[in-house]
Amino acid sequence: MKTVTSDTILVKFANLPDIDAMQRVTIVGFPGALASTITGMMDLFQLAGVTWARIQGSEPHQRFSVELLTLDGAPCRCLNGISLIAHGSLADHPPGDLVLVPTIGGPIEKTLAEAGPILGWLNQQAIAGSTIASNCTGAFLLGEAGLLDGKKATTHWGFSDLFRQRFPAVDCHPEQLVTVDGSIACAGGGTAWWDLGILLIERFAGAQVARELAKAFVVDAGRRSQAPYSAMQTKRYHQDDTILALQDWLDTHYAYPVTTDDLVQQSGLSSRSLLRRFKAATGDTPHRYLQLLRIEAARHLLETTPCPVEQVTHKVGYDDVSSFTRLFKRVTGLPPNVYRSRFGR
Repeated sequence: MKTVTSDTILVKFANLPDIDAMQRVTIVGFPGALASTITGMMDLFQLAGVTWARIQGSEPHQRFSVELLTLDGAPCRCLNGISLIAHGSLADHPPGDLVLVPTIGGPIEKTLAEAGPILGWLNQQAIAGSTIASNCTGAFLLGEAGLLDGKKATTHWGFSDLFRQRFPAVDCHPEQLVTVDGSIACAGGGTAWWDLGILLIERFAGAQVARELAKAFVVDAGRRSQAPYSAMQTKRYHQDDTILALQDWLDTHYAYPVTTDDLVQQSGLSSRSLLRRFKAATGDTPHRYLQLLRIEAARHLLETTPCPVEQVTHKVGYDDVSSFTRLFKRVTGLPPNVYRSRFGR
């Protein structure tokens, strides 16, 4: 099975550890964290070197010790109401070689406003040389601590606009499932902790342990992109009624030839104002937005109908199948036929 990393990714990590030594992992607990990220990561790391050995009938060799630490040592009350017993407090326990920040499940702004002491602690661990990794919206805590400034990062695609607004100094790549820059790693959407975990286990325990664990957990460790899971809805999170009306019109006309003159006439704006306001509202040019709208329609057809790719191409407004296929793969990370085989109902 192909692992989630490559030599190219691995060399970007700083301070590679001794892969034969027991590595310590600290998971940072905070109110409103996503419980599944915490418990899933604990299971994944605790069973590295163990589950595969049991399957093979050989002697287990546990590679990681994992602790859940909270600010005061109290249980971590997660978003779903479950309280997870902590092993202690951040101040009283030595930090791990690897520090994991789980998904923020509650309101992001509220969590960041209350996270001052945790942010300071994360900064201390970065200075001390720990590898620090976040999952999903946990990247907001790393961003708020200033650990991502000038670095490549990712977060959940649905919160990427908010992330960019709040942290303009971060090189945000929401299309990527996992990013690594120096000793900082980030994973994208909610269950991307699987991919992040396998990558980090390879980094700390070696490729063989990571491969065996991926096989034991039946993890598809070849994923690279969040693009197949993204949606157009976030492009409507703005207050420009004229642009919203134009988006509504495009929803019903994307399959037709659409020119800039058509958009100017429909919106009542000059071409210059149209481009400026459309970009400010959606983050994209009208041409790029139309492309994404057509790709979204193609996704729906590939997921829900048996239409051949050539027919899907024509239904969404393209004539050339080869050009459409290249565009579809560039946007989603997958060719149309592969996308259908993975997401078709």
